[in-house]
Amino acid sequence: MTIPRFRPALAALALLAAVVLPAPPASAAGASYVALGDSYSSGTGTRAYLADGTACQRSVYAYPSLIASARGYALNLRACSGATIPDVAATQLGALTPTTAYVSLSVGGNDAAFVSVLTECAKPAWMSNCTAAVDRAQAIITDQLPGSLASLYGQIRARAPRAAVTIAGYPRIFNGEDCNAATWFSPAEESRLNATADLLNRTTAAAAATEGFAFRDPAPAFTGHAVCDDVEWLNGLSSPISDSYHPNRTGHASGYVPLMGAALTGARVAVTQETLQSAEAAAPALTEQQAAYSATDRRIRPEEFVLPDLKSRSARAAAARAGVDLADPASIARADRAAEAAQAAQAAQAAQAAQAAQARER
Repeated sequence: MTIPRFRPALAALALLAAVVLPAPPASAAGASYVALGDSYSSGTGTRAYLADGTACQRSVYAYPSLIASARGYALNLRACSGATIPDVAATQLGALTPTTAYVSLSVGGNDAAFVSVLTECAKPAWMSNCTAAVDRAQAIITDQLPGSLASLYGQIRARAPRAAVTIAGYPRIFNGEDCNAATWFSPAEESRLNATADLLNRTTAAAAATEGFAFRDPAPAFTGHAVCDDVEWLNGLSSPISDSYHPNRTGHASGYVPLMGAALTGARVAVTQETLQSAEAAAPALTEQQAAYSATDRRIRPEEFVLPDLKSRSARAAAARAGVDLADPASIARADRAAEAAQAAQAAQAAQAAQAAQARER
């Protein structure tokens, strides 16, 4: 049998291509992974963000990027700092398709205005009302979020009918102390703020279960790594201030990645040096990808913690009413403790009155 003379030439070309041409990135051929949500998924707090023309603070050190890099998934990092449930529905769901294999999502904190609550509670009690702010947030979580989450989850399932969807909760930020000199969180306030995170997680978990989505609560993993703990996975008061009260790089790599990775992929995901290098190498492609959405993403208003300003007109007026000498830190602290005690007493009286009213109705 005579062998055609062109076959050796084709074989040589194939060998040359195999040796010379670079292999496509793993993410280019990997399963489709769309990361939706707010700052806890975009990577706010990691202090390194994509220059994609937005204020979304997307980072290659966020847990979606690390999971995608470890598994070779094709990531679309749509999560954006400040995103609410309506923002996710309006600006992020377009990334989902029937071929999307994996979806992660964190959302709800901004709908309850949790950053504004932190801003209020960080002030001295004589110039704020943390109790009322927390009450408003908890009312929103209880009354409004279940329906809003159910609607959003239904839209996700309709757009990505075969995707494995995992919902991420929020960690407890505080450990009962305030080690930052410029904020005035009391132990009681920190306890109520942590309880609000727990309420948000329970509400989210219930909505996720109804839709058949997985839910992962990060609170146990972050225990011992809150703000002011010896090893923080959450930033306290930071510079830039937008990074405050968000997971840092270790929080994403050691907290969220093991939690979310196992749920999404069905196997343990570890962040190695190779994973980090792969994530960092993907930054240009992710930047270009997300820049295409910049006009849409600029509609989202980032929520940012505001440092207490004791020099403001409102602070001076509150200090005058409370008899506070703003030039004396001891005077500020004494008035803070007195105001906290008064607010706690009022809250207790209100709770007793509510219980008495319920008893009479029975």
